[in-house]
Amino acid sequence: MYHAPMDDRRFEKYFAANRELWNAYTPVNERSKVYDLAAFKRGKSSLNRIEIKELGDVNGKTLLHLQCHFGQDTLSWARMGARVTGVDFSKKAIELAKSLARELSIDARFIECNVYDLPGVLEEKFDVVFTSYGALCWLPDLGQWAKVIRHFLEKTGTFYLVEFHPLLSAFDDEGVLKYPYFATAEPMRYEVKKGCYSNPDAVFSAESYEWTHSLSDTINALLQAGLKIEFVHEFPFSVYGDRPFLKQREDGFWYHQNEDINVPLMFSIKARP
Repeated sequence: MYHAPMDDRRFEKYFAANRELWNAYTPVNERSKVYDLAAFKRGKSSLNRIEIKELGDVNGKTLLHLQCHFGQDTLSWARMGARVTGVDFSKKAIELAKSLARELSIDARFIECNVYDLPGVLEEKFDVVFTSYGALCWLPDLGQWAKVIRHFLEKTGTFYLVEFHPLLSAFDDEGVLKYPYFATAEPMRYEVKKGCYSNPDAVFSAESYEWTHSLSDTINALLQAGLKIEFVHEFPFSVYGDRPFLKQREDGFWYHQNEDINVPLMFSIKARP
């Protein structure tokens, strides 16, 4: 049974700042080479082979994508036959997602909503709940997040997460361990003046608030919400090369430039009710 949402009044100032940041990021990402929207419109999938292989066949399944940004991955799952619903708290991102769905004639539903508030907006259950890459750091409470996931899953459903490893977030841009791995009492605050992960030359005037969650935090949150974990995988590479100390190899993935440093840079989890 789903429990009432957390009292998020103490987090609202953080959510408001982060929404403003992602509203500013959206038009930058739309034009960036990282997202390569032109290729996507021609039919290229934005999904990586890891999630395609590990999640498996989605044809005919209902899929809820939490923190979907402007919906490229959501629409990519739809192209593979899923009946998709994408959710994000950024108004600009959801507007762009809806526009893309209309332009490409892809049947998809997009909802502007904070993850924590979604049970008050959406009633149905889903065969798949999916989230990926750079999502968890924007969430202050993984326990409540996991309850939302459990709430929306069909009894025979699947939850799948692929995410940057929290150890990666502990490195600075020079590859030096600088930031905490374990959760802190308050979020990390960053002033965003110049540079975006998709465009280092973009200019901003914003701030962001991010939360650190260890791998065990994520696993335990899912277990405590009543989910049964099928697997946890860690990977010594990243699908993105947005850190100066990462170097791309022949397989297309990005590894630490020092081949003697073999550390986890991403992880994935598959779980069921």
